Amino acid sequence: MTSENILVTGGAGYIGSHTCKALAKAGYQPIVFDNMISGHREAVRWGPLEIGDILDRVRLDCVIQQYRPTAVVHFAAFAYVGESVVDPAKYYRNNVAGSLSLLDAMRDHGIDRIVFSSTCATYGVPQNLPITEETEQKPINPYGNSKLVVEQMIREFGRAYGLRWIALRYFNAAGADLGGEIGEDHFPETHLIPLVLDAATGRRPDVTVFGTDYDTKDGTCVRDYIHAADLAEAHILALKGLDAGLTSQAFNLGNGNGFSVLEVIEAAKSISGLDIPTVNGPRRAGDPATLICDASKARDLLGWEPKVSDLGKIIQTAWGWHQRKGSHRDLLPETRP
Repeated sequence: MTSENILVTGGAGYIGSHTCKALAKAGYQPIVFDNMISGHREAVRWGPLEIGDILDRVRLDCVIQQYRPTAVVHFAAFAYVGESVVDPAKYYRNNVAGSLSLLDAMRDHGIDRIVFSSTCATYGVPQNLPITEETEQKPINPYGNSKLVVEQMIREFGRAYGLRWIALRYFNAAGADLGGEIGEDHFPETHLIPLVLDAATGRRPDVTVFGTDYDTKDGTCVRDYIHAADLAEAHILALKGLDAGLTSQAFNLGNGNGFSVLEVIEAAKSISGLDIPTVNGPRRAGDPATLICDASKARDLLGWEPKVSDLGKIIQTAWGWHQRKGSHRDLLPETRP
Protein backbone atom coordinates (compact mmCIF):
# COMPACT_ATOMS: atom_id res chain seq x y z
CA MET A 1 0.00 0.00 0.00
CA THR A 2 1.16 3.53 -0.73
CA SER A 3 0.88 6.67 1.36
CA GLU A 4 1.32 9.14 -1.48
CA ASN A 5 -0.52 12.44 -1.31
CA ILE A 6 -2.63 13.02 -4.44
CA LEU A 7 -3.99 16.51 -5.14
CA VAL A 8 -7.62 16.17 -6.26
CA THR A 9 -8.92 19.38 -7.80
CA GLY A 10 -12.71 19.52 -7.64
CA GLY A 11 -12.64 16.66 -5.15
CA ALA A 12 -15.78 17.88 -3.36
CA GLY A 13 -17.87 17.28 -6.48
CA TYR A 14 -19.74 14.26 -7.79
CA ILE A 15 -17.09 12.10 -9.47
CA GLY A 16 -14.31 13.79 -7.52
CA SER A 17 -15.69 12.64 -4.17
CA HIS A 18 -16.24 9.09 -5.44
CA THR A 19 -12.65 9.06 -6.62
CA CYS A 20 -11.38 10.32 -3.27
CA LYS A 21 -13.08 7.37 -1.60
CA ALA A 22 -11.46 5.00 -4.11
CA LEU A 23 -8.06 6.67 -3.61
CA ALA A 24 -8.25 6.23 0.14
CA LYS A 25 -9.28 2.60 -0.26
CA ALA A 26 -6.26 2.07 -2.52
CA GLY A 27 -3.94 3.52 0.14
CA TYR A 28 -3.46 7.02 -1.25
CA GLN A 29 -4.13 10.23 0.69
CA PRO A 30 -6.46 12.47 -1.34
CA ILE A 31 -5.93 16.20 -0.78
CA VAL A 32 -9.10 17.94 -1.96
CA PHE A 33 -8.59 21.36 -3.55
CA ASP A 34 -11.98 22.89 -4.35
CA ASN A 35 -13.44 26.39 -4.55
CA MET A 36 -16.75 25.00 -3.22
CA ILE A 37 -18.86 26.80 -5.82
CA SER A 38 -20.58 23.50 -6.56
CA GLY A 39 -18.80 21.13 -4.20
CA HIS A 40 -20.15 19.75 -0.93
CA ARG A 41 -18.29 19.76 2.38
CA GLU A 42 -20.11 16.62 3.47
CA ALA A 43 -18.65 14.78 0.46
CA VAL A 44 -15.07 15.35 1.67
CA ARG A 45 -14.56 12.41 4.04
CA TRP A 46 -11.32 10.71 3.06
CA GLY A 47 -8.73 13.46 3.39
CA PRO A 48 -8.25 17.15 4.09
CA LEU A 49 -10.21 19.89 2.31
CA GLU A 50 -8.27 22.91 1.14
CA ILE A 51 -10.54 25.64 -0.21
CA GLY A 52 -9.09 27.47 -3.16
CA ASP A 53 -9.43 28.16 -6.85
CA ILE A 54 -7.15 26.74 -9.53
CA LEU A 55 -6.88 30.25 -10.96
CA ASP A 56 -5.29 31.38 -7.67
CA ARG A 57 -1.64 30.49 -8.16
CA VAL A 58 -0.58 31.72 -4.72
CA ARG A 59 -3.11 29.46 -3.01
CA LEU A 60 -2.15 26.53 -5.24
CA ASP A 61 1.52 26.98 -4.36
CA CYS A 62 0.77 27.06 -0.64
CA VAL A 63 -1.25 23.83 -0.74
CA ILE A 64 1.32 22.04 -2.90
CA GLN A 65 4.15 23.15 -0.61
CA GLN A 66 2.22 21.97 2.44
CA TYR A 67 1.27 18.48 1.18
CA ARG A 68 3.90 17.73 -1.50
CA PRO A 69 1.56 15.68 -3.71
CA THR A 70 3.18 13.26 -6.14
CA ALA A 71 0.36 13.46 -8.70
CA VAL A 72 -2.81 15.36 -9.56
CA VAL A 73 -6.29 14.11 -10.42
CA HIS A 74 -7.95 17.06 -12.11
CA PHE A 75 -11.75 17.39 -11.98
CA ALA A 76 -12.18 21.13 -11.33
CA ALA A 77 -14.32 22.53 -14.16
CA PHE A 78 -17.65 24.09 -14.96
CA ALA A 79 -19.73 21.49 -16.79
CA TYR A 80 -23.09 22.86 -17.94
CA VAL A 81 -23.34 22.68 -21.72
CA GLY A 82 -26.16 25.24 -22.02
CA GLU A 83 -24.45 27.71 -19.74
CA SER A 84 -21.24 27.37 -21.74
CA VAL A 85 -23.11 28.49 -24.87
CA VAL A 86 -24.48 31.68 -23.27
CA ASP A 87 -21.36 32.44 -21.20
CA PRO A 88 -18.32 30.95 -22.95
CA ALA A 89 -15.94 33.37 -21.20
CA LYS A 90 -16.71 31.69 -17.87
CA TYR A 91 -15.78 28.30 -19.31
CA TYR A 92 -12.57 29.34 -21.02
CA ARG A 93 -11.47 31.31 -17.97
CA ASN A 94 -12.07 28.53 -15.48
CA ASN A 95 -11.63 25.34 -17.47
CA VAL A 96 -8.81 26.44 -19.75
CA ALA A 97 -6.99 29.26 -17.95
CA GLY A 98 -7.50 27.50 -14.61
CA SER A 99 -6.03 24.29 -15.99
CA LEU A 100 -3.05 26.21 -17.37
CA SER A 101 -2.50 27.70 -13.91
CA LEU A 102 -2.57 24.18 -12.45
CA LEU A 103 -0.20 22.78 -15.08
CA ASP A 104 2.24 25.64 -14.51
CA ALA A 105 2.16 24.96 -10.77
CA MET A 106 2.78 21.26 -11.36
CA ARG A 107 5.75 22.01 -13.58
CA ASP A 108 7.24 24.49 -11.12
CA HIS A 109 6.88 22.05 -8.21
CA GLY A 110 8.11 19.00 -10.09
CA ILE A 111 4.80 17.08 -10.13
CA ASP A 112 4.98 14.97 -13.28
CA ARG A 113 1.73 12.93 -13.34
CA ILE A 114 -1.85 13.99 -13.99
CA VAL A 115 -5.11 12.13 -14.58
CA PHE A 116 -7.54 14.46 -16.32
CA SER A 117 -11.33 14.26 -16.16
CA SER A 118 -12.34 14.76 -19.79
CA THR A 119 -15.60 14.04 -21.59
CA CYS A 120 -17.23 12.46 -24.61
CA ALA A 121 -18.42 16.01 -25.40
CA THR A 122 -15.04 16.48 -27.12
CA TYR A 123 -16.34 14.22 -29.92
CA GLY A 124 -19.38 16.36 -30.75
CA VAL A 125 -21.76 14.55 -33.10
CA PRO A 126 -19.95 11.39 -34.22
CA GLN A 127 -20.34 10.03 -37.73
CA ASN A 128 -19.93 6.41 -36.64
CA LEU A 129 -20.73 4.28 -33.59
CA PRO A 130 -19.48 3.09 -31.22
CA ILE A 131 -17.15 5.96 -30.42
CA THR A 132 -13.49 4.99 -30.08
CA GLU A 133 -10.52 7.10 -29.00
CA GLU A 134 -9.71 7.50 -32.70
CA THR A 135 -13.07 9.13 -33.46
CA GLU A 136 -12.52 12.69 -34.64
CA GLN A 137 -12.91 15.25 -31.85
CA LYS A 138 -15.21 18.02 -33.10
CA PRO A 139 -16.96 19.56 -30.06
CA ILE A 140 -20.11 21.55 -30.74
CA ASN A 141 -20.20 23.73 -27.60
CA PRO A 142 -17.74 25.73 -25.50
CA TYR A 143 -17.82 23.18 -22.67
CA GLY A 144 -16.65 20.33 -24.92
CA ASN A 145 -14.17 22.61 -26.64
CA SER A 146 -12.71 23.76 -23.31
CA LYS A 147 -12.07 20.13 -22.34
CA LEU A 148 -10.47 19.43 -25.72
CA VAL A 149 -8.18 22.46 -25.35
CA VAL A 150 -7.09 21.21 -21.93
CA GLU A 151 -6.36 17.77 -23.40
CA GLN A 152 -4.21 19.50 -26.02
CA MET A 153 -2.39 21.58 -23.38
CA ILE A 154 -1.67 18.50 -21.28
CA ARG A 155 -0.35 16.65 -24.34
CA GLU A 156 1.94 19.55 -25.21
CA PHE A 157 3.17 19.85 -21.60
CA GLY A 158 4.05 16.18 -21.92
CA ARG A 159 6.10 16.78 -25.06
CA ALA A 160 7.84 19.88 -23.75
CA TYR A 161 8.23 19.26 -20.02
CA GLY A 162 7.96 15.51 -19.54
CA LEU A 163 4.49 15.53 -17.96
CA ARG A 164 2.98 12.03 -17.86
CA TRP A 165 -0.76 12.06 -18.31
CA ILE A 166 -3.95 10.12 -18.91
CA ALA A 167 -7.18 11.75 -20.08
CA LEU A 168 -10.39 9.88 -19.25
CA ARG A 169 -13.31 10.69 -21.52
CA TYR A 170 -16.50 9.91 -19.63
CA PHE A 171 -19.81 9.11 -21.18
CA ASN A 172 -22.94 9.64 -19.02
CA ALA A 173 -21.90 9.45 -15.37
CA ALA A 174 -24.70 8.12 -13.18
CA GLY A 175 -25.55 6.35 -9.94
CA ALA A 176 -24.32 6.73 -6.38
CA ASP A 177 -21.75 5.24 -4.06
CA LEU A 178 -22.52 1.58 -3.35
CA GLY A 179 -22.08 2.24 0.37
CA GLY A 180 -24.60 5.09 0.29
CA GLU A 181 -22.15 7.68 1.63
CA ILE A 182 -22.12 10.07 -1.34
CA GLY A 183 -24.06 10.60 -4.55
CA GLU A 184 -25.13 12.96 -7.30
CA ASP A 185 -26.21 16.39 -6.05
CA HIS A 186 -25.84 19.16 -8.62
CA PHE A 187 -27.52 22.53 -8.40
CA PRO A 188 -29.09 23.15 -10.80
CA GLU A 189 -29.51 19.51 -11.79
CA THR A 190 -29.30 18.67 -15.50
CA HIS A 191 -28.60 14.93 -15.53
CA LEU A 192 -31.47 12.68 -16.57
CA ILE A 193 -31.55 10.10 -13.77
CA PRO A 194 -31.72 12.53 -10.82
CA LEU A 195 -34.23 14.65 -12.72
CA VAL A 196 -36.40 11.59 -13.25
CA LEU A 197 -36.14 10.65 -9.57
CA ASP A 198 -37.00 14.21 -8.56
CA ALA A 199 -40.14 13.94 -10.68
CA ALA A 200 -40.96 10.60 -9.04
CA THR A 201 -40.79 12.09 -5.54
CA GLY A 202 -42.56 15.34 -6.41
CA ARG A 203 -39.49 17.56 -5.97
CA ARG A 204 -40.28 18.71 -9.50
CA PRO A 205 -43.64 18.44 -11.26
CA ASP A 206 -42.40 16.44 -14.24
CA VAL A 207 -39.43 15.61 -16.43
CA THR A 208 -39.13 16.92 -19.98
CA VAL A 209 -38.29 14.51 -22.79
CA PHE A 210 -36.34 16.61 -25.29
CA GLY A 211 -37.19 15.17 -28.68
CA THR A 212 -39.34 12.15 -29.49
CA ASP A 213 -38.61 11.87 -33.22
CA TYR A 214 -34.99 10.70 -33.28
CA ASP A 215 -33.95 7.73 -35.42
CA THR A 216 -33.83 5.43 -32.39
CA LYS A 217 -35.91 2.47 -31.18
CA ASP A 218 -38.48 4.68 -29.43
CA GLY A 219 -37.70 8.13 -30.88
CA THR A 220 -35.79 9.42 -27.82
CA CYS A 221 -32.07 9.99 -27.35
CA VAL A 222 -29.90 6.99 -26.47
CA ARG A 223 -26.97 7.37 -24.09
CA ASP A 224 -24.28 5.19 -22.51
CA TYR A 225 -24.57 5.32 -18.69
CA ILE A 226 -21.51 4.56 -16.56
CA HIS A 227 -21.61 4.22 -12.77
CA ALA A 228 -19.72 6.78 -10.69
CA ALA A 229 -17.89 4.06 -8.74
CA ASP A 230 -16.64 2.52 -11.99
CA LEU A 231 -15.41 5.93 -13.14
CA ALA A 232 -13.63 6.39 -9.81
CA GLU A 233 -11.90 3.02 -10.15
CA ALA A 234 -10.61 4.00 -13.59
CA HIS A 235 -8.73 6.92 -12.02
CA ILE A 236 -6.94 4.59 -9.62
CA LEU A 237 -5.97 2.29 -12.47
CA ALA A 238 -4.78 5.30 -14.49
CA LEU A 239 -2.51 6.45 -11.65
CA LYS A 240 -1.13 2.95 -11.23
CA GLY A 241 -0.68 2.67 -14.98
CA LEU A 242 1.40 5.84 -15.06
CA ASP A 243 3.45 4.49 -12.13
CA ALA A 244 4.09 1.34 -14.13
CA GLY A 245 5.26 3.26 -17.19
CA LEU A 246 2.07 3.29 -19.27
CA THR A 247 2.35 5.67 -22.21
CA SER A 248 0.45 8.95 -21.91
CA GLN A 249 -2.87 8.64 -23.77
CA ALA A 250 -6.65 9.07 -23.63
CA PHE A 251 -9.26 6.45 -22.73
CA ASN A 252 -13.02 6.28 -23.22
CA LEU A 253 -15.07 5.22 -20.20
CA GLY A 254 -18.51 3.77 -20.81
CA ASN A 255 -20.44 0.51 -20.71
CA GLY A 256 -20.86 0.04 -24.44
CA ASN A 257 -24.64 -0.20 -24.03
CA GLY A 258 -27.16 2.45 -24.95
CA PHE A 259 -30.42 3.20 -23.18
CA SER A 260 -33.07 5.65 -24.36
CA VAL A 261 -34.65 8.38 -22.30
CA LEU A 262 -37.91 6.45 -22.16
CA GLU A 263 -36.11 3.28 -21.06
CA VAL A 264 -34.50 5.20 -18.19
CA ILE A 265 -37.89 6.58 -17.15
CA GLU A 266 -39.52 3.14 -17.25
CA ALA A 267 -36.68 1.60 -15.23
CA ALA A 268 -36.97 4.38 -12.64
CA LYS A 269 -40.73 3.81 -12.40
CA SER A 270 -40.15 0.12 -11.77
CA ILE A 271 -37.47 0.69 -9.12
CA SER A 272 -39.19 3.52 -7.27
CA GLY A 273 -42.71 2.15 -7.57
CA LEU A 274 -43.85 5.70 -8.33
CA ASP A 275 -45.36 7.44 -11.31
CA ILE A 276 -43.08 9.80 -13.22
CA PRO A 277 -44.96 12.56 -15.07
CA THR A 278 -43.36 13.48 -18.39
CA VAL A 279 -43.72 16.36 -20.84
CA ASN A 280 -42.60 16.10 -24.45
CA GLY A 281 -40.39 18.98 -25.55
CA PRO A 282 -38.49 19.93 -28.70
CA ARG A 283 -35.06 18.60 -29.52
CA ARG A 284 -32.18 20.45 -27.93
CA ALA A 285 -29.73 21.94 -30.40
CA GLY A 286 -26.71 19.70 -30.89
CA ASP A 287 -28.12 16.64 -29.12
CA PRO A 288 -26.93 13.56 -31.06
CA ALA A 289 -29.48 10.78 -31.41
CA THR A 290 -27.15 8.13 -30.02
CA LEU A 291 -23.86 8.12 -28.10
CA ILE A 292 -22.36 4.72 -27.33
CA CYS A 293 -18.82 4.09 -26.15
CA ASP A 294 -16.17 1.60 -27.13
CA ALA A 295 -14.13 1.22 -23.92
CA SER A 296 -12.11 -1.81 -25.03
CA LYS A 297 -8.88 0.17 -24.84
CA ALA A 298 -9.42 0.89 -21.13
CA ARG A 299 -10.20 -2.76 -20.56
CA ASP A 300 -7.10 -3.93 -22.44
CA LEU A 301 -4.52 -1.42 -21.18
CA LEU A 302 -5.83 -0.34 -17.77
CA GLY A 303 -7.46 -3.61 -16.79
CA TRP A 304 -10.67 -1.67 -16.16
CA GLU A 305 -13.97 -3.50 -16.11
CA PRO A 306 -17.27 -1.82 -15.12
CA LYS A 307 -18.80 -3.63 -12.17
CA VAL A 308 -22.18 -1.84 -12.16
CA SER A 309 -23.18 -1.95 -15.81
CA ASP A 310 -26.86 -2.87 -15.50
CA LEU A 311 -29.14 0.15 -15.92
CA GLY A 312 -31.47 -1.07 -13.18
CA LYS A 313 -28.60 -1.38 -10.70
CA ILE A 314 -27.30 2.08 -11.60
CA ILE A 315 -30.73 3.61 -11.02
CA GLN A 316 -31.20 1.57 -7.85
CA THR A 317 -28.05 3.08 -6.31
CA ALA A 318 -29.20 6.56 -7.34
CA TRP A 319 -32.66 5.91 -5.86
CA GLY A 320 -31.16 4.74 -2.58
CA TRP A 321 -29.05 7.91 -2.34
CA HIS A 322 -32.03 10.02 -3.37
CA GLN A 323 -34.01 8.66 -0.43
CA ARG A 324 -31.17 8.98 2.10
CA LYS A 325 -29.60 12.31 1.31
CA GLY A 326 -31.88 14.45 3.46
CA SER A 327 -33.52 17.78 2.84
CA HIS A 328 -30.63 20.00 1.77
CA ARG A 329 -31.56 19.66 -1.93
CA ASP A 330 -34.83 21.40 -1.16
CA LEU A 331 -33.17 24.58 0.14
CA LEU A 332 -33.27 27.72 -1.92
CA PRO A 333 -30.08 28.43 -3.92
CA GLU A 334 -28.91 31.21 -1.60
CA THR A 335 -29.24 28.99 1.46
CA ARG A 336 -27.52 25.90 0.11
CA PRO A 337 -24.34 24.84 1.96
